[in-house]
Amino acid sequence: MKYLNQLEPNSLISHFLQHPPYDFNAWLTCEQVPLFDATFDLLTTAEDDFKAKLDKIPGKKWWHKLIKIKTLFVGTTVSEYALFNAEITPDKFVESLKQQYASKYPLIVVKDIPYESPLQSDFANEYDQQMITALKQEGFIELEGQALAWVPIDFVDIDDYMSRLSYKRRKNFRRKLKSRQNITIDVIHCGDDCFFDEETLKQYYQLYLNVFAQSEIHFDKLSEDFFKALLQDKTSNSVIVTYRHDGKLIGYNICFIENNALVDKYIGFDYPAAREFNLYYISWFYNLEYALQHGLKRYIAGWTDPKVKADLGATFTFTKQLVYIRNPLLRAILKRLSSHFESDRQHLTNK
Repeated sequence: MKYLNQLEPNSLISHFLQHPPYDFNAWLTCEQVPLFDATFDLLTTAEDDFKAKLDKIPGKKWWHKLIKIKTLFVGTTVSEYALFNAEITPDKFVESLKQQYASKYPLIVVKDIPYESPLQSDFANEYDQQMITALKQEGFIELEGQALAWVPIDFVDIDDYMSRLSYKRRKNFRRKLKSRQNITIDVIHCGDDCFFDEETLKQYYQLYLNVFAQSEIHFDKLSEDFFKALLQDKTSNSVIVTYRHDGKLIGYNICFIENNALVDKYIGFDYPAAREFNLYYISWFYNLEYALQHGLKRYIAGWTDPKVKADLGATFTFTKQLVYIRNPLLRAILKRLSSHFESDRQHLTNK
């Protein structure tokens, strides 16, 4: 089925359900809405200053264990937004969710609900607002979520796009893009013959792990089985951009074409070569070129590195997280401390 809020291919959701990240369990509700559970550290998205203050509290080894909680999540980690079944009203879904799971999980998170998203239809945005209202009426706490970066393809070429950036940024990016002359760029697709070679699969997975290891948040570590299923899948409308130096693969970017958009999903880098050749910046501008050349309307660039993507000219749309905590004491604490959890909206607005 095609879910409300879905920006990626069905196959990606299927691969997540069949091969969830390490230490995750994933399944569908009776309403066919994807869920997963995992042990969640409540400080995962807390601001650095707030975590630094908490680190000074005595007995961290003891109290930190108390805030690592078995948690039910509504959504997936491979979709940009929460996925809902439009045939089920928000009130009915929330009622069913609490009946089935509130007694089983001390923490329930409905993650990444779009909020007035320009990437959505009016119907979807209205449904999402009704879902937020229904969740709050059932005791869920509303928190600011992450910022999804995207770029409308409304420029005639990269020079036109660059002209919208400040002189300082244009100069910086043009300097970084000089590395492109040392890179060979190719486009292949999931299901290509090369992905039925075990060594190639291991290489791609290792480059993914390289990026995962240097990320600030280590939450969903995708499995080798997931990557194998993804890369061998011939059904998705995929675009895999590869970057090589002297014949050696030093980076790749896995994207999908859905709903007239280029949706950027996964990136893999070989360090330090990827930094030396500025692959992050090269891949950004190559993806914009690709979207433009193929007549697409937007480039959806994902959640990570919002400050860097803002410098690169991205636009942002925001989300809400709705959190239910069964323990009334913890629920009261979260309400008081909710402002200390990261809000991309605040950081980007103040930029």
